[in-house]
Amino acid sequence: MRIAVVALGKIGLPLAVQFADQGHDVVGVDVNPALVDLVNAGVEPFPGEAELQDKLSVLVPAGRLRATTDYAEAIPGADAVVIVVPLFVNDETWAPDFGWMDAATRSFSEHLTPGTLVSYETTLPVGTTRTRWKPMIEEGSGLVEGTDFDLVFSPERVLTGRVFADLRKYPKLVGGLSEAGARRAIDFYEQVLTFDERPDLARPNGVWDMGTAEAAEMSKLAETTYRDVNIGLANQFALFADKAGVDVYAVIEACNSQPFSHIHRPGIAVGGHCIPVYPRLYLSTDPDAEIVRTARTLNASMPGRVVEQAAGLLGNLTGLTALVLGAAYRGGVKETAFSGVFPTVEALTARGAHVVVQDPLYTDEELGRFGFTPYVQGQGVDLAILQADHAEYRDLTPADFPGIRLLVDGRNATSPEKWAGVPRLVIGAGGAS
Repeated sequence: MRIAVVALGKIGLPLAVQFADQGHDVVGVDVNPALVDLVNAGVEPFPGEAELQDKLSVLVPAGRLRATTDYAEAIPGADAVVIVVPLFVNDETWAPDFGWMDAATRSFSEHLTPGTLVSYETTLPVGTTRTRWKPMIEEGSGLVEGTDFDLVFSPERVLTGRVFADLRKYPKLVGGLSEAGARRAIDFYEQVLTFDERPDLARPNGVWDMGTAEAAEMSKLAETTYRDVNIGLANQFALFADKAGVDVYAVIEACNSQPFSHIHRPGIAVGGHCIPVYPRLYLSTDPDAEIVRTARTLNASMPGRVVEQAAGLLGNLTGLTALVLGAAYRGGVKETAFSGVFPTVEALTARGAHVVVQDPLYTDEELGRFGFTPYVQGQGVDLAILQADHAEYRDLTPADFPGIRLLVDGRNATSPEKWAGVPRLVIGAGGAS
């Protein structure tokens, strides 16, 4: 098959590579010329994605994968067009911002040719495929969905850093606007994906037909919103445990020893492209979902609450040097999307602290581009807040930070034994130890 992938980001490029690796002719489209040049040179544009560089080194020289900024080069004659353009959310109103997706949809529609399967993999509010993309594509192309082209929704369900493993591990969900379109999508994904054996599933691992695009859209929103609500509940338990002098981690471990309890871990922040965003996409079409709204609001408040706890222990943060450990949104991943570092730095600054940031995955220059003051190794600090659970932080001791008076471990990632003699505050551990 000839396949076009629209947007070569941290999900789109591995998808394009996966398709090419299965023997298909793949063209990736991206608006970033520098990224396109790197792909065409066989060089990964972002580090940390397992297997990506090895596969690029084979597929690009073999002519199986190439990239372009020109839709007219990629779209005409394609058997399938897969769209993985980011969808943003307005931080104030929580409304979806379709700007980039609208632009990409209009651009590829102008070059769409009859017989093409169009599949959106970007997570969407329920109903978007049918009510927004279908009329927009028809208007831009002059073609009729279900007659001249088929439109489906098939959400990506992978995490950056392990995309290829996740593509094999999880069922591929497909929802069409018609039965014929769904059959085409099933056939397409069966040709470009392979699946691990999953005896734990109720049906064989593979491509699963959800019946409608709306069911597929809701499936992705539901599985991610569940995680946000679960973390919100864990954070609520942790906040109460601190007041009651209870170790919430021991409580959660005890609860989860029973097979019907699956409580997640509390923490200083919920970051990344998915969990902070998709509950708000769900709320855009189900505004009465108060449990979702409450959990999202609580999780968003955690950086500020943690800084408030630190201020309560130290008395006043004005003039103190506060170190935030971790710019990434989670350990081991070089990505700052919705990272807790931003509200943590903001909350510390608002209380008059001099804030410095350290992250083993980022250079001082890169941290400076975010507006952060990089930490200088050996610099004295009064307070350190662990925001990302990088493996490098597990062995930290007070000797690493001269003059430190308090460690706030927002991920419960450090060793209490190694911090003997310096107060160490862990969210939900019953107070500073």
